[in-house]
Amino acid sequence: MAQTITEKILARRAGRTDVEPGEIVMCKVDLAMANDVTAPAAVTAFNKIGAPRVWDRHKVALVASHFAPAKDIASAKLMTRMRAFAIEQEIEHFFDVGRGGIEHILLPEEALVLPGEIIIGADSHSCTYGALGCFSTGVGSTDLAAVLATGEIWLRVPESMKIVYSGRPGRWVVGKDLILSVIARIGDDGARYMAMEHTGEGIAHLSMDSRLTLTNMAIEAGAKSGIIPPDARTFGYIAERQEATGRHSELEPLHSDPDAAYAQTLEVDVDAIEPMIAKPSLPSRAVPVSEVERMKVDQVFIGSCTNARIEDLRIAAHVLGEEVVAPHVRLMVIPATQRVWQQANAEGLLERFAAAGAAVSTPTCGACLGAHMGVLGPGEVCLSTSNRNYVGRMGDPTAQVYLANPAVAMATAVAGAIVHPDEVRPDVIELEGALVG
Repeated sequence: MAQTITEKILARRAGRTDVEPGEIVMCKVDLAMANDVTAPAAVTAFNKIGAPRVWDRHKVALVASHFAPAKDIASAKLMTRMRAFAIEQEIEHFFDVGRGGIEHILLPEEALVLPGEIIIGADSHSCTYGALGCFSTGVGSTDLAAVLATGEIWLRVPESMKIVYSGRPGRWVVGKDLILSVIARIGDDGARYMAMEHTGEGIAHLSMDSRLTLTNMAIEAGAKSGIIPPDARTFGYIAERQEATGRHSELEPLHSDPDAAYAQTLEVDVDAIEPMIAKPSLPSRAVPVSEVERMKVDQVFIGSCTNARIEDLRIAAHVLGEEVVAPHVRLMVIPATQRVWQQANAEGLLERFAAAGAAVSTPTCGACLGAHMGVLGPGEVCLSTSNRNYVGRMGDPTAQVYLANPAVAMATAVAGAIVHPDEVRPDVIELEGALVG
């Protein structure tokens, strides 16, 4: 029976030869993740289950990310609870403040996510990890508690949507623009409970950083997961991360059969995609930047689990050049992880941002969810490299949030209004997997 990559992964972890969309299956989990917001509730549910120990302390990751560093007493209590559980259970992969960062960039970086695996995270953007050829999805804290106790989870096998990208990304176009264009085309529920499988020549040209951005936003189209079949670039990235971390595991990659059945197939001409921007207050309201009026902004945020990797910061620094941030603009630059922060610092990027007038922070999710480190006030306008721009997402309900890639974000910070990167940097260079201008 012909199977998609998602069906093959679920079948293997369910101990089956094949599965069909709509079936309920019990699958073994390779890694379970929670953060400082979701872990405390999971711990409460875990204690009610009555299991004395987690099923495998080597397959659990707990990350201080959302309110890190603790923004107030309430958030400090959440972190204290998660920290105590990690110590009590001797969790191997506990990433505290100063030792980790944003989980969806951290776990691939730490070589904790591999092709063919099932990754379950208590966070909606856990779909990110599918860029490495695994099945990954977000669940609530109660479901995660059951995984912690048993090492298994029940899943309804999703239908798959095949998205075939032809062509090559042009100037300033990266993974963020591809996924925004897809979401604009199919709508914010266009892939409801589907596995979005990204494939084709256009994907081959994307760096791993861009691919992780692509799968990160699958949930913004209502998808159960996002996945990219592993290729040479995937294996090279994993080998590099395994060498850097000393974590070496045998790979079990899977690929879709040529005659696998898909609920829907979408053709995307990457050559035709321009830098995109999502207007308030839905990612699906994305249009080319060239079609947006020169809107004055109060704040620009470069960060989040979507666009705070080293490639993103390099692109932003290239656009910045020797310019400075517009006087009326607050620019927040927040590297995703400690490793990204250190690499950006070693390359002189953080000093350049700071000298231009940016506030450079320790890794945190804070600004993205309107928790701290960049909360918006009444009526303010922000351009963000994050993944959500719902009403009230980053602060006051009357604030407006636009979403775009790091090049558009930095160009906007310099110009003081939403502009195409060409207005700031018309010259052209090639970064890994991305013609950035």
